[in-house]
Amino acid sequence: MKYTVVIAEDEELLLNNLAAKVRKADPDFEVVGKAQTGSQAYELVEQLSPDVLITDIRMPVMDGMVLLTKVREQFPLVKFVITSGFSDFEYAKKAISLKVSDYLLKPIDPDELQAVLQKIKKEFMLTKNTYEEIFNPGTTRMPPAQIAELLKDFLVENYSQDINLNLIANNMNYSSSYLTRIFCQVYDCTPSRYITNLRMSHAQKMLLHNPEFSIKQIGEAVGYHDQGYFSRIFKKQTGKSPIEFREESEG
Repeated sequence: MKYTVVIAEDEELLLNNLAAKVRKADPDFEVVGKAQTGSQAYELVEQLSPDVLITDIRMPVMDGMVLLTKVREQFPLVKFVITSGFSDFEYAKKAISLKVSDYLLKPIDPDELQAVLQKIKKEFMLTKNTYEEIFNPGTTRMPPAQIAELLKDFLVENYSQDINLNLIANNMNYSSSYLTRIFCQVYDCTPSRYITNLRMSHAQKMLLHNPEFSIKQIGEAVGYHDQGYFSRIFKKQTGKSPIEFREESEG
């Protein structure tokens, strides 16, 4: 199976060099897009829905942290790898809150890159084994509406976990865009949006009915391991921060 990769690096020589290193490190990873600014990288993610985004921390137009925050918000299934120079490395480590898979210090060591890709592939394989029990070529014999319902039921059961739509689609020999399309036809939103809606709905219930849990604990319970990120998504969805939402409900 091929895993698709988008790389963002502002220096063209380094960009092409890293793409070549990825291809050499593991042929299962295919570089499908290269960008020299954060905004270009985001457009590529929108167009290509890659499995992995490798980005420099320092990027023109939109820096790596902003890029990762935007991608995490809209495409929560993408895995991240950050590259950085030594002076930015401590800053890059803060991206742990964005669930970055790993960090690579420039100049990129081929062995370290290979280890990171192997780690990501192992995560994909473990997930794939779980998905294969439910989503497989036999599933495609179902009507599209029934496949959408099966996916919806899976999301409802596993909303607090990282769910990789590319792997689910691949198990059925579908593209992720086709699976998204049939899901949208039935539920009028993308699977990613559906997951976010589920998480926010459960978070609101916990904020109302579980005062013993902190904001951080509630965020973790619904799939967000960074409290700041959880609060941003919650406010975008409801117009209020989790603290405001809880205080108003108590009042």
